[in-house]
Amino acid sequence: MTGCRQIIHVDMDAFYASVEQLDNPDLAGKAVMVGGNPKKRGVVSAASYEAREFGVHSAMPMSEAIRLCPHAVVLPVRMKRYAELSKQIHHIFQRYTPQIEPISLDEAFLDVTGNIQLFGDAEKIGRNIKQQIEEQLGLIASVGIGPNKFLAKLASDLDKPNGFVIITEENKQEILDPLPVSAIWGVGKVTEKALRSKGINTIKQFRETSVEFLHSILGNQTPHMLRLAQGVDNRDIESSREAKSVSSEQTFATDITDKEFLLNILLNQVEEVSQRLRADSLQAKTITLKLRYEDFKTITRSATLSNPTNITSTLWQEAKGLFVKWHTKSAGALRLLGFGVSALSDEGSGQRLLFSDPEEEKQRRLDKAFDEIRNRYGNNAVKHGK
Repeated sequence: MTGCRQIIHVDMDAFYASVEQLDNPDLAGKAVMVGGNPKKRGVVSAASYEAREFGVHSAMPMSEAIRLCPHAVVLPVRMKRYAELSKQIHHIFQRYTPQIEPISLDEAFLDVTGNIQLFGDAEKIGRNIKQQIEEQLGLIASVGIGPNKFLAKLASDLDKPNGFVIITEENKQEILDPLPVSAIWGVGKVTEKALRSKGINTIKQFRETSVEFLHSILGNQTPHMLRLAQGVDNRDIESSREAKSVSSEQTFATDITDKEFLLNILLNQVEEVSQRLRADSLQAKTITLKLRYEDFKTITRSATLSNPTNITSTLWQEAKGLFVKWHTKSAGALRLLGFGVSALSDEGSGQRLLFSDPEEEKQRRLDKAFDEIRNRYGNNAVKHGK
């Protein structure tokens, strides 16, 4: 892989569930599901591979997951614990490169191109990272290596769990060609169905189809998707991403139209993001909803607050308002819903009112109490009302 970028994608295997098995050895080898209360439209945040054998997957309604795997151990989300281990994982990354793009608590891209003189090539660095995560933290990561982000991410998915796959410029087409068209970023279920109806089932068939024909199905996305089918992806690592925003998003295995279900997911995301803001003594002035339709069209809806905040109830009311406005005008089946905040600043910075708002102070005290309870008993121990 000399002479080109060397990108590593690290993806922790069944992270939340693996942490629960790590902290409670009695759960080793058992089906474990982490997520919300099935009686309150809760969803699966993570499932161990033992549970996945029964068809359980993340973002599935917990009630459905329990029907599929009734013997599973169901546990609440412990975000503080996962965030603590995520920071330790990132400390390991930082030994090898400052060019890190976190995607979530359990997933990140690393650009090690400029560090091979110090630490060896990407394969050596990737194996060291994987080994150190296992030896120092007791957790398993799947690692993918490639000359760009698309191929590195694809590589980490090819041999899960406990995978280690390298894709190079020389072998990329050999690996890509037999894969289903759904392996291309941007090909969702609707697009896949449309392509398959025309006899385009594999990446090889996709890239050998005329641009004009593909354009009739994909529209303006055609050039981008063809580049991916050829293993070309010129996006850079966004190493400053973590400092600019905090977000949470969920991809659904089946497209969701249920308004109340989606609002419940959104509330969980707002609570997670606001808790992470408070844990890092940050506040935010801009909120953004990310909505991806069944045809993979993705839109965002943003609002700027009058004052920066990390109060859950304030962020929730703004997020709910944005969602309801979107739902009234443009409701459709969603395959992904996300909530994020940006325009971050240190907690308490900026202009302060001479007299504090009693209701705001009440909400701050409530958030503090909720955080303490969740840190001790799990994220689902207490919830804000919708």
